[in-house]
Amino acid sequence: MSIVSDEVEALARLFKALGDETRLRIVALLADGEQCVCHIQAALDVPQPNVSRHLASLRAAGVVADRREGSWIHYSLKKQTDPEREAQLRALVRSFAGLNVRRNDCEEDHGDAKRGGRRGAPCK
Repeated sequence: MSIVSDEVEALARLFKALGDETRLRIVALLADGEQCVCHIQAALDVPQPNVSRHLASLRAAGVVADRREGSWIHYSLKKQTDPEREAQLRALVRSFAGLNVRRNDCEEDHGDAKRGGRRGAPCK
C-alpha cells in the first residue's frame, strides 16, 4: 500500500469508530479524563459487554488508550501522534462542550449512585 492509502485507511477507521452514538458518548465522557469501565457503563446505562465492545473499537482505531490497575481497566483519550488527527479529535471534544452530552451522562451516573448503584467518577 502507498503512504496515501495508509493515511486514508487510518482516517476511515477513525471516522468509522466515531460513527456510532455510544462511542461518541464514550469519547465525550473521556474528554474529562480517565474513566474505569464500570463508570462508563453506569453513565451510559449500557450492559458491560456492549461497553467493552465499543471501547475495543475505539482502541483499535487509536482513539483511546487503556491502563490496567489490578482487575480494573481504565480508559482515556489517546494522545495522537499525527497533528491533523489530534486536531480533529480535539475539535470533536470541543463540540461536546456546547452540548449536554457529558453533563447528561454524568448525571445519569450520579443518579445511579444515589439509587444504590455503582458510584460514578466526579464530573466537571
